[in-house]
Amino acid sequence: MPIITTNAIVLSSLKFGDSSLIVKCFTQQDGVKSYLVRSILKAKKGGLKVAYFQPLTQVKLVANHNTKNTLNTIKEIQVLQPYQTIYQDIVKQSITFFLSEVVSNVIQEEEANDALYEFLETSFRWLDSHEKIANFHLIFLVKLTSFLGFYPDTSEADKKGFHLLEGFFTDKTYDKNVISGNALFHFKKLLNVNFENSDQLSFSKFERQQVLQVLISYYKLHIDSFRNPKSLDVLEAVFR
Repeated sequence: MPIITTNAIVLSSLKFGDSSLIVKCFTQQDGVKSYLVRSILKAKKGGLKVAYFQPLTQVKLVANHNTKNTLNTIKEIQVLQPYQTIYQDIVKQSITFFLSEVVSNVIQEEEANDALYEFLETSFRWLDSHEKIANFHLIFLVKLTSFLGFYPDTSEADKKGFHLLEGFFTDKTYDKNVISGNALFHFKKLLNVNFENSDQLSFSKFERQQVLQVLISYYKLHIDSFRNPKSLDVLEAVFR
């Protein structure tokens, strides 16, 4: 069983038994890996701490990575550039829990993907260091599709509708999977911004919820296993 040193982003942690955790991470070296962290919930001093395994925490791991489909073990861990605001700000915290569920759901590959890792790493650091973040999760969801293989084809963006299943713009607006009107207008606004100029986006609370539902529908049509994140209701409540 090889010992690996790698940066990683925590995606989820699940209580196992009375005092242990099963932790899922996206590692820079080997993609998605799950670890059994024994007795961490009753540890008092020293060793591993529960705080290391909060959603989207960026860490450096020394771990045993096995080649079989079984849980791995962590030998050492340190937090890289601890977040300053994400776990203190209720809006950022809600976004974090929501996006950790999404990323955990859509990324399953046990292989390195440096471009995707860099995107996640820089995106979450941007979230931590900026204040105007009301549309962060929307922009993130759009940009993530480019790594998942279904970024919208914008070559004919002047057409009257967007086909969520086919991923392109169309004038055939009668199909059940085609969005048009206000939903289309707000969806298209997201295609022309990045995090740095996200303050140019202006959505009402209703519009923000509407475009989020469009994006969730888009994900469901392209990823069979995708389901509504459990934290969706909390996120929507925060922005009401």
